[in-house]
Amino acid sequence: MGLLSLAIWTPIFFGLVLLALGRDDQAHAVRWLALVGAVVSLLFTLPIYTGFQVDSASMQFVEKLPWIERFNIHYHLGIDGISFWFIPLTAFMTVIVVISAWEVITERVNQYMGAFLILSGLMIGVFCALDGMLFYVFFEATLIPMYLIIGIWGGPNKIYAAFKFFLYTLLGSLLMLVALIYLYNKSGGSFDILTWHKLPLSGAAQTLLFFAFFAAFAVKVPMWPVHTWLPDVHVEAPTGGSAVLAAIMLKLGAYGFLRFSMPIAPDAAHEWAWLMIALSLIAVIYVGLVAMVQTDMKKLVAYSSVAHMGFVTLGFFIFNDLGVSGGLVQMIAHGFVSGAMFLCIGVLYDRVHSRNIASYGGVVNTMPVFSAFALFFVMANCGLPATAGFVGEWMVILGAVKANFWLGFAAATALIFGAAYSLWMYKRVYLGPVANDDVKDLSDINSREFLMLALLAAAVLWMGVYPKPFTDVMNASVGQLLSHVAMSKLQ
Repeated sequence: MGLLSLAIWTPIFFGLVLLALGRDDQAHAVRWLALVGAVVSLLFTLPIYTGFQVDSASMQFVEKLPWIERFNIHYHLGIDGISFWFIPLTAFMTVIVVISAWEVITERVNQYMGAFLILSGLMIGVFCALDGMLFYVFFEATLIPMYLIIGIWGGPNKIYAAFKFFLYTLLGSLLMLVALIYLYNKSGGSFDILTWHKLPLSGAAQTLLFFAFFAAFAVKVPMWPVHTWLPDVHVEAPTGGSAVLAAIMLKLGAYGFLRFSMPIAPDAAHEWAWLMIALSLIAVIYVGLVAMVQTDMKKLVAYSSVAHMGFVTLGFFIFNDLGVSGGLVQMIAHGFVSGAMFLCIGVLYDRVHSRNIASYGGVVNTMPVFSAFALFFVMANCGLPATAGFVGEWMVILGAVKANFWLGFAAATALIFGAAYSLWMYKRVYLGPVANDDVKDLSDINSREFLMLALLAAAVLWMGVYPKPFTDVMNASVGQLLSHVAMSKLQ
């Protein structure tokens, strides 16, 4: 078993053990076993980091075994600079989510922890899969634990939100399955994704494939106008569910554009880039304005996620190295920052049981340490220099200006809106005099919450101050992808 298999199956194994053996009267032992499983899974990703060859654009840590031989389907794994960082990010966020639920989840603890560990392994599988059918299985399988997490531990409208999440993402994926089967037949019976990258496809076939993949990936990102499921799901999901959804699951769709849409249908990607750019700018600007009028903190951060992911798809479809690398960096940064924002809202919700901005005011007076963390993450969400939130957005804006000045100008306006809704929320929730008895009775964060937020703050600061390790890894693979897309255009 290779390193990638260990990264995928270790959390799934621990998750299944928790489901099989854990009971509510063993909740303490269950929590510790879940933490051990999450930390061990994270440790297994470290040799991937140390053994990765930064200057190579080829797939590394490749594993290939026959799976369903009749249809030439393989258990085929490998990573390059594009997929590399999402593996440690997923494992890291799983550790954070286990810590966040330590005292909050008191019923069905084994099922909650088990669902997150299994989800972690499945998401890593999506980023590692090099076989089209294996990718599809992992991609769809991630829906099941998240559906259960929302439907069992969610808010009052959890069933509605869980169904909306499942149906939106499943329907889009069915068109992707049709595209995968078409490519299987076109390639002479191969599900190898790298083989598909070299297929000579007609313009019409590329356009149909592009929109089939678009249906699956745009919903997952989510791009405007298929983003409406996200705020409902975030509002109803438990805190850990919101954190993982924002930090990792949204990235599966954006990753799909780089692994499927652009290399398999490069001419169609160029032809329809104007549409992708237009939808991305609408997400960046219009959805940013929508975020500004929200009264629910979770909804505000959910709309903020749509706006920030608009930067990612904008960066990808301007077809230059700054844009694509900036989009990838933004995906990783958004994982840290949005996850932290949702966990901060969870800290308040656990104490006051309200997500409404109007229920708070003057929190800094009773929770000074927590308010300092919250301010740091809000600043990162605004794109403050020296935080992770700045690096990706700045690279995408530079790339957009390189492609077209007015594109860059339009994208840069989002930084103003981001600062407006983030800081205005912070002002109303945290600053000023104590607003009511609920806020007056608040106690500052305990050591568990401090550890959780400190780990995220360290990650956000590290990435903001020293982004070189993140960008160096992806340069070779991004360069190869862009040259592949450009050569196809020349032909």
